[in-house]
Amino acid sequence: MKIIKDSVHDHIQIDGVARDLLDTPAVQRLRRIKQLGTVSLVYPSANHTRFEHSLGVYHLACEALEQLGVEGRQAERVHAAAMLHDVGHGPFSHNLESLTYRRTGRYHDDVHDLLENGTVGEVLRDHDLEPGRVADLVAGEGRFGQLVSGELDVDRMDYLVRDAHHTGVPYGTIDHGRLVRELTFTDGELVLAEGNVQTAESLLVARALMNPTVYSHSVARISKAMLRRAAERLLETPDADVDAETLQRMDDYDLIVALRSCEPTTAFSRRLDQRDLFKRAVWAEIDDVPGGIIEADHDAIREFERDVADEAGVDSAHVILDVPGRPSMTESTSRVMVNGDVRQLGQQSPLVEALRAAQYSQWRLGVYSPADLRERVGRAAVDVLGLDIDGALVTEVRDGLDTTLDQFVD
Repeated sequence: MKIIKDSVHDHIQIDGVARDLLDTPAVQRLRRIKQLGTVSLVYPSANHTRFEHSLGVYHLACEALEQLGVEGRQAERVHAAAMLHDVGHGPFSHNLESLTYRRTGRYHDDVHDLLENGTVGEVLRDHDLEPGRVADLVAGEGRFGQLVSGELDVDRMDYLVRDAHHTGVPYGTIDHGRLVRELTFTDGELVLAEGNVQTAESLLVARALMNPTVYSHSVARISKAMLRRAAERLLETPDADVDAETLQRMDDYDLIVALRSCEPTTAFSRRLDQRDLFKRAVWAEIDDVPGGIIEADHDAIREFERDVADEAGVDSAHVILDVPGRPSMTESTSRVMVNGDVRQLGQQSPLVEALRAAQYSQWRLGVYSPADLRERVGRAAVDVLGLDIDGALVTEVRDGLDTTLDQFVD
């Protein structure tokens, strides 16, 4: 047994297959991948990694299995899946996942190849565990896959608390102890036991508050968009000799070195290194944006960027269009027992509609450019994108504070 001191869960005991997986290269690589990607450019202490998060998920999975009375080989499968659930992440966590997915067709939870081969596969087989079945759990498949990846998974319980702890914001604090204790299976579905509507709501509220203040903070979005643009250019540079498969297996430091070493990406790399970020040229609400823009695929968005650059008379490298997906709230499908029936939280809680409305009002389309070009780019973006607004904000984000500098009409 190994005991590790953790900043969130105090002492974590690691034994069995998880202990043997701990020192495999695939798991140790997670020490070099930031949990929150570029969010540390907003919250300087947000430097925690996927490695410590994986330890936390394993710890909560152990507590949940004990509470559910699950032992033996099935418990060991879940222990392994919890420890390995993030080994498929590329550098800077989710920041580049959409980019690599377009080229590989694989998200971070598709880890069948990673678990079948190399040291991880050897460890799993040494413990009489089939790598494919463990990989299925990582993908959220089957009865116990819900515990690793689902609406009430231990992954979410750990990252909300851990992200709040390391950023210093109070919004992600949830009673994960109660959440784990109240888990039960009903007809094969993972649910919260009777009397826990408010417990389920706590997950929903925590996620809803963390999103605008941490995960989708404007500076985090700008830096993520810049990193994504730089990585895309890296993949498009033949001399760089980096493909999407290689990129997925890099860690943060590998990618930083690659971006610094590739001539077409050095400008972006320098800006990210020095926190010399693009600024918001346009920040538009969802009702002001044509549906065709919101639903546009990657190629269409790149074409819009070129059109905006042409209209503004600037280099296309100086325009980034950032279009989030339509608001969604997967936590609202969490299942709770109410008067003996299994109900989705969205059907039971009056908070859900209010939080959906808040999420809708927080949605923003962003157009980013260097500070000295933002007025030209902003005016061009309003015209080219057909934004249905009387004015768009040309804003500057400095030290996390938004200051309106100018307002213009089309």
